[in-house]
Amino acid sequence: MTQKNRLQNGGRIDRSQSLTFSYNGKEYQGFKGDTLASAMLANGIDLVGRSFKYSRPRGIVAAGAEEPNAVLQLGATEATQVPNVRATQQELFNGLVSASTNGWPSVETDIMGMVGKLGGNLMPPGFYYKTFMFPQSLWENYETMIRKAAGLGRSPKKNDPDSYDHINHHCDVLIVGAGPAGLAAALTAARSGARVMIADEQNEFGGCLLSTKETLDGKPAAEWVASVVAELSAFENVILLPRSTVNGYHDHNFVTIHERCTDHLADIAPALQARQRMHKVRAKWVVLATGAHDRPLVYGNNDVPGCMVASAVSTYINRYGVVPGNELVLMTTNDYGYQAALDWHEAGRRVAAIVDTRTAANGSRAQAARAKGINIILGSAVIEVQGGKRVTGVSIAPISQDGNKVTGAIKALSADTVASTGGWSPVIHLSCHTGSRPIWNDEIVGFLPGKTLQKQLTAGGINGQYELAAALSEGFAAGQKALSELGLPAVELVLPKAKVAVQDAPMSLFHIPHIKPTSQAPKQFVDYQNDVTAAGIELACREGFESIEHVKRYTAMGFGTDQGKLGNINGMAVAAKILNKTIPETGTTIFRPNYTPITFGAVAGRHRGELFDPKRYSAMHQWHIKRGAKFEDVGQWKRPWYFPQGAESMQDALNRECLAVRNSVGILDASTLGKIDIQGKDAREFLGRVYTNAWAKLAVGKCRYGLMCGEDGMVFDDGVTACLGDQHFLMTTTTGGAARVLEWLEIYHQTEWPELEVYFNTVTDHWSTLTVTGPNSRKLLSELVDYDITNENFPYMDWKQITVAGVPARVFRISFTGELSFEINVQANYGMHVWEKLFEVGAKYSLTPYGTETMHILRAEKGFIIAGQDTDGSVHPHDLGMSWCVAAKKPFSFIGKRGMARQDCMREDRKQLVGLKTKDPKQVIPEGAQGVFDRTAQIPMPMVGHVTSSYWSENLGHSIAMGFVKGGLSKMGESVFYPLADGSVIEAEICSPIFLDPKGERQNV
Repeated sequence: MTQKNRLQNGGRIDRSQSLTFSYNGKEYQGFKGDTLASAMLANGIDLVGRSFKYSRPRGIVAAGAEEPNAVLQLGATEATQVPNVRATQQELFNGLVSASTNGWPSVETDIMGMVGKLGGNLMPPGFYYKTFMFPQSLWENYETMIRKAAGLGRSPKKNDPDSYDHINHHCDVLIVGAGPAGLAAALTAARSGARVMIADEQNEFGGCLLSTKETLDGKPAAEWVASVVAELSAFENVILLPRSTVNGYHDHNFVTIHERCTDHLADIAPALQARQRMHKVRAKWVVLATGAHDRPLVYGNNDVPGCMVASAVSTYINRYGVVPGNELVLMTTNDYGYQAALDWHEAGRRVAAIVDTRTAANGSRAQAARAKGINIILGSAVIEVQGGKRVTGVSIAPISQDGNKVTGAIKALSADTVASTGGWSPVIHLSCHTGSRPIWNDEIVGFLPGKTLQKQLTAGGINGQYELAAALSEGFAAGQKALSELGLPAVELVLPKAKVAVQDAPMSLFHIPHIKPTSQAPKQFVDYQNDVTAAGIELACREGFESIEHVKRYTAMGFGTDQGKLGNINGMAVAAKILNKTIPETGTTIFRPNYTPITFGAVAGRHRGELFDPKRYSAMHQWHIKRGAKFEDVGQWKRPWYFPQGAESMQDALNRECLAVRNSVGILDASTLGKIDIQGKDAREFLGRVYTNAWAKLAVGKCRYGLMCGEDGMVFDDGVTACLGDQHFLMTTTTGGAARVLEWLEIYHQTEWPELEVYFNTVTDHWSTLTVTGPNSRKLLSELVDYDITNENFPYMDWKQITVAGVPARVFRISFTGELSFEINVQANYGMHVWEKLFEVGAKYSLTPYGTETMHILRAEKGFIIAGQDTDGSVHPHDLGMSWCVAAKKPFSFIGKRGMARQDCMREDRKQLVGLKTKDPKQVIPEGAQGVFDRTAQIPMPMVGHVTSSYWSENLGHSIAMGFVKGGLSKMGESVFYPLADGSVIEAEICSPIFLDPKGERQNV
């Protein structure tokens, strides 16, 4: 197999290591050091996909992260499929399998390509808003067609076999970009002893120096790069991250870096190695040395395969030993573009012409081109390209000095490759992630980073400094500045000398004119990835979209994975021209993470399966399993649901457990309840602000129940908090709400009341909680404690530090069942020991384990709510009949006080929590059933509430339920009806939600 575009020598590839890869089922060869893109070009592969909207043939345009077209499907097996990988960033490995992501039946003969040939009038900007609205009956057909046509690539259907990592770092200086500026900054900071990290998305450090023939101190620039990398590698205070893209720059210098650890080795990562890793970095100072992208020009048919940006041509020749064609036409607005023609000529291929839009070109590179006999055509432009699946020729014409119109006859030239450059666009994307807006600079014809509040420095191409000497100097200065801000000593660094080229001023030109109006000329693409044309942008402006943000959204310019790297400035210029504004007046969009796409695997890291949603077990879990417990998942915990014996049904087991608790004694594993340790001199004040009731006078040794509301006044959690010391409290929460409550406390402390001295720690896992409940609970516990637990000495809502079964314990006299209860809290390692001791002594009392479902029935008999079941984010304490838990006269307003005072919250016909007693005692209303007052009303029936809790009560001998009814607290004794899906209707009487022991005598004995 031959590589027809491969040079016999040159480049940084290793010709001794041949690699085989496939594209669309056909095998090709490349070399170690190739990217997939360079290997494809070496083999003469022109067509890499079809365009998103028009299905036009597309080829490789660029050589790095800015590539819009060559996004391919990789993977040899179903499990290893990865969609939308840029061929320009994927290193070649032996056996790599790739395919185009669209085109049917194939990318070569795509039926949808007829759309592109018919013209853009079929699908102008916004056509999807205008076309697929009517008739409504055909929407399902439209949707099917749109889904089939849309999208690039496909997700794998089998589980990913690879692992992914996350790692956290702290550093003094993080340098983004390892080109000349970044390396100079890193070396400066490293020599001073600062903790340095430097990340670059390429597989090698060096940036543009890897693709150039420039010299430093008279030697190839790559030699200087190698010496700097070797020195940095020797520092213990330096972390080098090649193949690592800084994908997000966030507030407070928090930076995320996506490292491709083994993507260059094989489809599947080697054993015990992560495929990719996400680095989460907190940096004291960040230096952005991200360089610049070469900006293509917008001209007729500029998307035909063979049209490339000029710098990419140089990169493929100098770095990969690949000349992507035979006959080149170069169009440029600046001196830098000439380098591509010089490299092409030196590679032994023909340069048909250099077409310079300026009227004069006397810089060093232009003179070098003339010296080599290359034809230079001044004051002209390539206005149109001929060709279908490959460039076959170009049309060149003189243009006016302002670049707005064609001024002379058209000349045809033969060519198979067109390289264009409208200048460099500084890579400012990361600087925008924290809200900084770019600033237009006429001198460099591009945007520069705007002002920022971050501790951020910039150097090199991002500042418009494209000459090597200037980039090195700025990198050194940024390193010294960072050291100065960090209070570290400055260092000496002798910068290598680079040649400085003589240059003429660039021309500010973006959109090449045509002899026809833009709307009638051949398509002139601004955004290759989203098929946005100059005509489309002009149409959007004519239709009234004058804000550049609106133009972006209407046309899709800069959407998707492209993020406007090549097209944004050109698009803004086209909009500015038709709006008769300057580019600064038109404005700019800003960029957001991610800079380039990253995999979901890297985002998730190890947090998948049980590490994403871990199963949590109490200390007594194995005991529960041995006793045949059935479990339910509550807030990641495996909680015993009920304990069936023999052939018992669930209801049989619940009946038995409920009777045991009410008549003798039962035990519940309540270890899963959220526990938050709260300390600090302002702890009381803080509790008073987050709970609806008062806490200032709660004595040490006492407990209190509290409701917690959101800003809207709606209940979102509840629990008992105990005073362990004057500045020390233990808050309990619902099992499922523990994490959310802790986050809520931290948010309010950090953002609203940072002046309060209070600290929170979750201690849920630290303690095993054993709840002993029932009329015989005191008798049982008294045999295992070293303390008098009579009612007089240990009253309800007290807690004591005592010893249980020889283990130090906190025992709380609180109850969620309305029975005499003791909650025993011991260090979790002793939970099983105390549990088993309780059963040894409790045998004489028929101690019965019970689960969460029995607990729910017992608490419902007492009318106790469960936050999240009897509340849904739309009810406040007064709706629950719990006005007694709201202290309206506290000196500091609690969270939710204003919310529940809104007019809507004061309505008398609000849904209110009531008890429901069915007319037929044996009927149990389904939870969630909707209530109506008029059972004969026509559908849709006016609904007046719903059932939140409903059970059979073996203790009471009839069903019980709680639910919401409009104005329910004023409708005691009235009937409400619950129509069911089978057509039957259950009638219930509205009553008090307290069905058992309304005076609370059982828990106070």
